[in-house]
Amino acid sequence: MEKKMTSGEIAKKAGISQKAVRLYDEKGLLKPSDYSEGNYRLYDKEALQILEKIVALKQIGFSLEEIRDNISEGEAGNVEEALRMQLKTMEDKRYQIDKVIASINRTLERKADKLDWDDVAQIVQNVSIDQKADEWHWDALKHTSEDWHVTLFDTIKVRENDKVLDLGCGYGKIWRNNWKKIPKDTKVFGYDMHGSWADDFEKYISEHKDELADGTEFKIEFEDLTGEAAWKKIKKEKEYSLILAHYLYFEIKNIEDIVARASKVLSKDGVFSYNGYDVNWWYVYFINDFKEMGLDTSFIEEGIREQKAAHDSTEAMLKKYFSNVEAVELTNTWHYTDPEEIIDKMSENFADHRKYILDNKKKITEFYAKKLKKYGELVFRRVSVFWNCKC
Repeated sequence: MEKKMTSGEIAKKAGISQKAVRLYDEKGLLKPSDYSEGNYRLYDKEALQILEKIVALKQIGFSLEEIRDNISEGEAGNVEEALRMQLKTMEDKRYQIDKVIASINRTLERKADKLDWDDVAQIVQNVSIDQKADEWHWDALKHTSEDWHVTLFDTIKVRENDKVLDLGCGYGKIWRNNWKKIPKDTKVFGYDMHGSWADDFEKYISEHKDELADGTEFKIEFEDLTGEAAWKKIKKEKEYSLILAHYLYFEIKNIEDIVARASKVLSKDGVFSYNGYDVNWWYVYFINDFKEMGLDTSFIEEGIREQKAAHDSTEAMLKKYFSNVEAVELTNTWHYTDPEEIIDKMSENFADHRKYILDNKKKITEFYAKKLKKYGELVFRRVSVFWNCKC
């Protein structure tokens, strides 16, 4: 008869603590195969194999919930797909760690012995902002042929003698990518915080200022737009003929406060250019494709409803401060030739439903592979809404 192991014995064989065994039991991952006369948990060789699997999956970064799903699926689970998904998760974590290291180093170099706990909070915010900008940048380079920032620059129509306020200027791609097109005598005042991509933009300005048209100048101010110090400096210039507030909704919780302040420093004939939450263009494509595949679309429909409500809320908020609010649709195209990259985009957009996507990956892959065989590539038309506002 097979000798059963106590929780202490099985823990020792697996190289973990007895407390961990109890935790896995409580979480429903590891169940005793029997109980002793004194009602102590006992485990057999099969339980040990399960425990070793738990330890292995935990070691490579799976959450307890993900481990439970893998165990419940048993041999039917797709090990390769689970590992590939986990590899992507771990690579994302490594990327996040690299961002944190870079932001901490920038902060230490800048402030030396004058640090306080507010700087720690700022590091976290800067990492989040930079990560989103990086992801969009590299994704766009890979899948688009148009330069989005050229399209955006041509839309905002910078004119000679414009005084421009760029709120949250960041890396400044709208300016970098159109550097020699910026009209003469343009004055641009960019606001952002140290420890972000704005540091790099300031360096770029210094290195390329001689390439600007006559009379055109840039000045970067490192201030928190949610604080009074920034707006005291902004008000010194009195009025601006063009104010840019692009992608600020990623960074600032009380965006209406920024909009209200900006409306007070916009000139009578000036333009306030803003973009906020809108209907995610991927949702529109995926809901139709999911229907064609016979997959559940309820979570996509819910997302679209929420996004439409956010769009309407944005419009209503802007109309409180501007008499003329116009929604301008800007488009560009994204090209894909690999079903895996499309599925990655699904997982990114529907992070809470990654398991559902993984469970149906075979069907999804076959669907897009068939389309790619027919068309050679899949072209997705991205539509983004920017608001042109006037007093």
